[in-house]
Amino acid sequence: MTNALPLSPVKPLVAIAADRVERYGHQAHALLHGYVDAVVSVSGGMALALPADEAAIDIASLIAHVDGVVLTGSPSNVSPHQYGQTSIAPGAMLDLDRDATVLPLIKMLVAAGVPVLGICRGFQEMNVAWGGTLNAAVHERPGAIDHREGDQTRPIKDWYEDCHSIEIISGGILSVLSAEKYVLVNSLHHQGVERLGEGLKVEAIAPDGLIEAFSVEGAPGFALAVQWHPEMRVEDSDLARGIFEAFGAACRQRAIIRAQSCKASQ
Repeated sequence: MTNALPLSPVKPLVAIAADRVERYGHQAHALLHGYVDAVVSVSGGMALALPADEAAIDIASLIAHVDGVVLTGSPSNVSPHQYGQTSIAPGAMLDLDRDATVLPLIKMLVAAGVPVLGICRGFQEMNVAWGGTLNAAVHERPGAIDHREGDQTRPIKDWYEDCHSIEIISGGILSVLSAEKYVLVNSLHHQGVERLGEGLKVEAIAPDGLIEAFSVEGAPGFALAVQWHPEMRVEDSDLARGIFEAFGAACRQRAIIRAQSCKASQ
């Protein structure tokens, strides 16, 4: 008789990056429900919050125990100091605790084969982690379209309506997920890629030439970043749903490998 447990179809554990915020005078960690819902309902994962506290994170334990990581969007910007600039745009909201927590983790997670999906701020974090830079006001570029969220008094649902198209570049992850070369997306951002990080591959561009998605070249696992918000459109966008389905499949594969490794060590 053996005490070894059989492998079971448990849900993959997906850590979702949180922001550092203040609640009633207390330091707190927060993430929007849209990311949790997309991970649970489409990716098929069990969602866990990744706190914005570098002292709380042990990278070896994180790699050993999670099957995927989502780097979320946020009202805050990545600090310009993280990519060698000193000026901060007037009115820009920063989250230095999240910068200090997330930026050192990303390349190690990807190198370890942990599936990583970056969205909006997460997209920008991944670019900075690979040595890229950001433009804090992409709408001010010559010939630029306005990628911002617009009137903030509108109902939240209206914020996430499609507002411009992207061109999906052939030969990448998105070209496998989409039957269409041109797709409408919901764009809500002030910052964007100025210089793409070394080792990142362009997956999609906006009509004004702004990079809207990239993947990590040579990554041993799923490593994709998008500037728009697929988590808010998984019910009515084939591409949005496809992104979370592909991420979920990668997370499940990692969960199986982890389970097999644990069984072999018993």
